[in-house]
Amino acid sequence: MLSKRQLFLDHVGQTGPMPVMIDVSHAKGMFIYDASGKRYLDMNSGISVSSLGHCHPAILRAVLKQSESYMHTMVYGEHLQSPQVALASLLAKQLDSSLDAVYFVMSGTEATEGAMKLAKRYTGRTEIIACANAYHGSTHGAESLRSDEKYKQAFYPLLPDIRHITFNELDDLSKITAKTSCVILEPVQAEAGVRLPNPDYLQALRKRCTKTGSLLILDEIQTGFGRTGQLFAHQWQGITPDILLLGKAMGGGMPIAAFVSSKEIMSSLTKNPMLGHITTFGGHPVCCAAAEACLRTLIDEPQIIKEVAAKAKELKEYIESFAIIKEVRHVGLMMAVEVTKRKYLKHIVAHCMELGLIIDYFLFDDRSFRLAPPLIISAEEMELAKEIFEAAFRYAEEKYRRKK
Repeated sequence: MLSKRQLFLDHVGQTGPMPVMIDVSHAKGMFIYDASGKRYLDMNSGISVSSLGHCHPAILRAVLKQSESYMHTMVYGEHLQSPQVALASLLAKQLDSSLDAVYFVMSGTEATEGAMKLAKRYTGRTEIIACANAYHGSTHGAESLRSDEKYKQAFYPLLPDIRHITFNELDDLSKITAKTSCVILEPVQAEAGVRLPNPDYLQALRKRCTKTGSLLILDEIQTGFGRTGQLFAHQWQGITPDILLLGKAMGGGMPIAAFVSSKEIMSSLTKNPMLGHITTFGGHPVCCAAAEACLRTLIDEPQIIKEVAAKAKELKEYIESFAIIKEVRHVGLMMAVEVTKRKYLKHIVAHCMELGLIIDYFLFDDRSFRLAPPLIISAEEMELAKEIFEAAFRYAEEKYRRKK
């Protein structure tokens, strides 16, 4: 009889030749447990998804309650469903008054797709500008925004009229013109290795978009819902986008995302042609119920977000005390830990896993590892992480010395 491992490799579509292969049994709070009973301290949150930890009780209650009432009834936008209405209303109250219309989808990639369509439809323009070394998803449209031509060429032809600018380069803003339908970027570049905006960069970008009539799309799929120490990153950066992208941590572990805009802009999808964007499972009532529970938890327990800065400071200062570490770039608990020698990286990631701690790589930064722990990490769990990091750093140094 074939093992579960072999069945996984034979029948589950793969994304790469070396999957992590943890045989997940269950997860709770900060920990994931495998079938043998080994526990892993999750310092990755499933790429910033499980910000309230795994199986948060408020989210579980919401999922159970809604699933007992009804699940899918009709494609998105046709039936009046209480979980959608409640979540959209609560979300709109946390945002600028111009962001009052929420379109629910299933993933961050679909939010990107919907936002691009919305911008082109509203402005009547076709050019889209994105930043180099950014990642907004893997569908055809979202992949078109990627700057890595060597990677993209396998999927040509992609969307036309895509141009790229360099994040933080003020001179590049002149490339935004009256031909530009929208500019899409992250308020903090995630996959580039947590690159923060320079002072006044986003304000200058906002001003340029307003001047040219181009819509500003901010991708807060990774930065949203408390990750940066504010509910949303753009709120501490002093700008308001025309379209906001949300996902990942939004559902507390359930698949849900959204693009948010003004009612005026969003209404352009309803006519000429109507059904400008449709989705079968977007705004699924169980996912919406989970997302509302997640957002209410962050609102009703403000210490979760308030404590992010102190936790990040403690973790940063500890990690940077090791000679093997060049720097820690971060905003809140969204962190990139850069090592002094690239060869250290694989040893650190692998040994952390061996010792029961999950971290990860970045798409566009091969000298740093990703840290994005659940925001609920306790002092005791922080100490456990520190112990494992110390062991992994020493292991990487020793492996490097032996090879020399």
